[in-house]
Amino acid sequence: MKNEFITDERIFQELKKAIAETLRLDEDAIRLESSLVNDLDAESLDFLDINYRLEQVFGIKMARHFVLEHVEEMFGEGSAVNEDGLLTEKAVTLLKIRFGDQIPNLEAGMDMDEVPAMITIGSLVEGIRDILDALPEKCTHCGASGWTSEDGLRVKCASCGEHAVYPNGDDLIQEWLKKIQEERSIF
Repeated sequence: MKNEFITDERIFQELKKAIAETLRLDEDAIRLESSLVNDLDAESLDFLDINYRLEQVFGIKMARHFVLEHVEEMFGEGSAVNEDGLLTEKAVTLLKIRFGDQIPNLEAGMDMDEVPAMITIGSLVEGIRDILDALPEKCTHCGASGWTSEDGLRVKCASCGEHAVYPNGDDLIQEWLKKIQEERSIF
């Protein structure tokens, strides 16, 4: 169910805050097109801290694994990354479907270690939006179908007041991959 309680602008503002606190940056230095790695000098541990902060703010669980790891798990080793650590054509196709024009220099045969540097703040906003848009039709606590948000960050059941329970990011990626496989028979 589309989550209309939390705007993309609010997601961006909270993401900027989490990044600024983690990386000790001025929020004004963070733009939608900024690469966390290339522009903001984030390292792998920084991603964990940023994710944790966002999970606390929105009441969600971010994906622990990147799309390529899920592809390898679901469709077999070598389906996304070959034995030399290079992206396959199928991996590039999936990443382009997932991220659209946000990763313009993506090519088969490129080193998989180059991909994280291509992830932008805008693609993170979309990833958070995907989780928030998985808002259940009904409350998992009482079964009511009405939602509310007092702060534009956390969604609560209008009936029992419990916070919404969202699917986690990894489950959503796996569902998305299954859907893409059914629609396009990539693997």
